[in-house]
Amino acid sequence: MEWNRVERFRGRADPALTEVGVKQAQAMAERIARWRVSAVYSSPLRRALETAYPIAKRFGLEVEILPGVIDIDYGEWQGLSMEEAETMDGVLYAKWREKPQEVEFPCGESLDKVRERAVAVVSELINKYQGQVVAVVSHKVVCQLLILEVLKLDNSHFWQIAQDVCALNLFEYRDGAASALIINETCHVRHL
Repeated sequence: MEWNRVERFRGRADPALTEVGVKQAQAMAERIARWRVSAVYSSPLRRALETAYPIAKRFGLEVEILPGVIDIDYGEWQGLSMEEAETMDGVLYAKWREKPQEVEFPCGESLDKVRERAVAVVSELINKYQGQVVAVVSHKVVCQLLILEVLKLDNSHFWQIAQDVCALNLFEYRDGAASALIINETCHVRHL
């Protein structure tokens, strides 16, 4: 995605993947090809869908839309660079960098709201697909919050979770408990 070249509050913006992004999505599909994926779910945003399609194709599946894992709504900050956001509201920007768990973006969402909706829909998938592998394609903020949930950490730890573009996270749910097996793996896209 072109916006990845400059760090921006992407949120609900809906640009397509770049040529590199398409290659990364294909690399992800190859990376997980050895697993028996039963279903592929995606955020409704184009950049997630275009990442999910090669995965679904690899397994002969359709991509199912999962609105609960759509990216955070940055409201009035959507599309701004970090510098533009700091200029617009230096106090809120500083709070976002230091205490993200206390921020609700103007006309947007808070981390708590995003985490609540994402955890709810992923919990439904866990119950529906017990003992099966399910691919969920989402966004950096949503993934960070889901990792915090698995690790049983609150949102004050948000900046301690790294999520790179097209990163793989793998969790196993057994007997009602989650284990983090892989977090932020990008070996499949490093050569691109």
